[in-house]
Amino acid sequence: MHLLIPFASTPADACRQAASDLRLPNLQALLARLKPGLRDEADEYQLSPPHERALARAWGWQGADGALPFAADAAAQDGIATDDLAWGLLTPLHWHVGAEHLTILPPAELQLAEAESRELCEAARPLFEDEGWALVWAAPQRWYVAHESLHELPTASLDRVVGRNPDLWMPDHPQARLLRRLQNEVQMLWYTHPVNDAREARGALPVNSVWLSGCGMRQARAGEPVTVHDALRQPVLAEDWAAWADAWRALDAGPLREAVAALQRGTPVQITLTGERNGQTWASAPGGVPLSQRFTQRLLARFRQPDVPALLAAL
Repeated sequence: MHLLIPFASTPADACRQAASDLRLPNLQALLARLKPGLRDEADEYQLSPPHERALARAWGWQGADGALPFAADAAAQDGIATDDLAWGLLTPLHWHVGAEHLTILPPAELQLAEAESRELCEAARPLFEDEGWALVWAAPQRWYVAHESLHELPTASLDRVVGRNPDLWMPDHPQARLLRRLQNEVQMLWYTHPVNDAREARGALPVNSVWLSGCGMRQARAGEPVTVHDALRQPVLAEDWAAWADAWRALDAGPLREAVAALQRGTPVQITLTGERNGQTWASAPGGVPLSQRFTQRLLARFRQPDVPALLAAL
């Protein structure tokens, strides 16, 4: 059993304050009984956040920073034949124009309906197809593009750019020149599109740009399955720290309680927590703990009380 929990913490002061008040008994019990393993240290300016790096390692993927093929993998999960093409995830978004800079708002704030998404996608399709790109609609906020220029093209994960100025994360790779032009053309096309006119008339945010991420050719998933619990993602992107704390409590009462029970049964357990910069893995002994040692392990764990807020802050 391998659990991956992204957005376990962020450097924001409000997040750390919320973490200081958390009581997560099952997480504490797990960390007391598991051994620290791989620690992945980087900074918040890496194109691929720690949870994506952790998944890529677990699945045996190869790729540079920002060039991990999550789009092709997701497209295959959506039933799209990826063949030998390089794919990218194209996400329709709202870029908020502030007094000093742009900010990408969380995708969920658009509440984009399927009919609206399909109409906008069809409007943009000729722009991409005229340049030899394929554009495939899969869900309101999950479109895919395929083109040879996307092979090993480094792009920032959507999780990196939400809530931030996209200008700081725009790819400067030579292969991205056409992408930037297409992005500008999409913005101009949608500026007066009837879908956005109708959205603005009812007080909804217009869909005014796209973000490309996860580029590359599909790679097979290898290794043991990883279960990703991403309940913390939306609260972090929305900077809703009360909701983040509630989501942590729900994780502790659900999946982490089940992991403690599995560990007590002798099932090997591995947990990876990732923040904005770093990731840390804890794991049980290979092959599980022998039945004769489980009581001793539980007894020793009572005397080890990990400082959960400090561990989260280190992410």
